[in-house]
Amino acid sequence: MSVRPDPLSPESFESLQEIYLSNRPSLLNVATRITGCRSHAEDVVQDAFFRLNRSSLSNIRSQLSYLFQVVRNLSIDHYRKQTLEHRYAAPEAEGLDVVNHSATPEEINAQQQTLELVQQALAQLPERMRYAFEAYRLQGRPQKDIARDLGVSPTLVNFMIRDAMVHCRAEIQRRDSEFALKH
Repeated sequence: MSVRPDPLSPESFESLQEIYLSNRPSLLNVATRITGCRSHAEDVVQDAFFRLNRSSLSNIRSQLSYLFQVVRNLSIDHYRKQTLEHRYAAPEAEGLDVVNHSATPEEINAQQQTLELVQQALAQLPERMRYAFEAYRLQGRPQKDIARDLGVSPTLVNFMIRDAMVHCRAEIQRRDSEFALKH
């Protein structure tokens, strides 16, 4: 039985460093293709080296294949993170052109009256329909979860939400019509 070198020994580190340095251009190419950016690829490849430096590579049959797989996985993780950040973050320049639309006291009052009217309209609905509407529209719960809570099909939940919305809109239109007739 042969004795393997300690993963943190100088011999092991030199071996890893040699593999890394001799294959760095190929590793960068792999990471660049996935991340779409050379500087991000540099970060990914460097991160892969530091991660491997802390792990035991002595028991891995093909250290080079393992190194490429680590770079690939880190690149994919980086790409997903960047995609998510770009989806939810707007460029800073967009914030410079935002106009401050302060609501007037009349607009605030009208909005509060509308909210009160919607609250009254929801109180007129059957309890299950009101629950479905509030869970979906106010709490953001998926319709399938609401259906499970109520013991009904997701299709019925969809109809309940639609009917509640139609009812609320009808109440708002009725109020607006009454207001228009008075003025």
